[in-house]
Amino acid sequence: MHIGILQTGHAPDALRPALGDYSDLFQSLLDGRGFEFTTFDVVDMAFPDGPDAAEGWLITGSRHGAYEEHPFIPPLEALIRDIHAAGRPLVGICFGHQIIAQALGGRVEKAPGGWVVGRQAYRWGDEEVALNAWHQDQVVALPEGAERIATSPACRNAAYVIGPHVFGVQAHPEFDDRFIEGLIEHRGDAIPPELRDEARAGLGRGSDSAALADHIARVLQGGGAA
Repeated sequence: MHIGILQTGHAPDALRPALGDYSDLFQSLLDGRGFEFTTFDVVDMAFPDGPDAAEGWLITGSRHGAYEEHPFIPPLEALIRDIHAAGRPLVGICFGHQIIAQALGGRVEKAPGGWVVGRQAYRWGDEEVALNAWHQDQVVALPEGAERIATSPACRNAAYVIGPHVFGVQAHPEFDDRFIEGLIEHRGDAIPPELRDEARAGLGRGSDSAALADHIARVLQGGGAA
């Protein structure tokens, strides 16, 4: 199955040689599931011809804000609406989760509580799910037709589905401990010291990224987003 990765930002230069760019992280996360990937660097204005250029789509994270004025955001929102209208599977992670919501009528803002970084616990139905996070923006209003499926004290709309084919999650299942440690080192100056300490304390405690990777794969394979 052919998956198009819409790359909306790049990993820090210092991390890329050893850990890869964001698209590489997703290919590793979803390895062994029969996917073939094509990466479109939409942040650099390299767009696919349309929703039929892949059988399913995944939108990465980014250091940019969905509400900021960048040249790639309006055409990305238009592509999101076209993918949604075509009924193609669509998954958004962090910024991807936010830009899908915004493109379809939701709202994204800086969270009043500020940064959320490192290992976080989310209420997912009747279960608690642990995932790594790194964000200060979040979806504050879901688009019409979206259903919230995960939440946390720091992020009310932590995951949502729209119909059977759209899934967004604020956390980063593709970020392992090495990547979080690298972000603390190379982008941690923007984070309050106490949050950096909490993120370091969460290293080595494990996460449920593998289970979320299974869910993402099911969505991309057309098995339903809920």
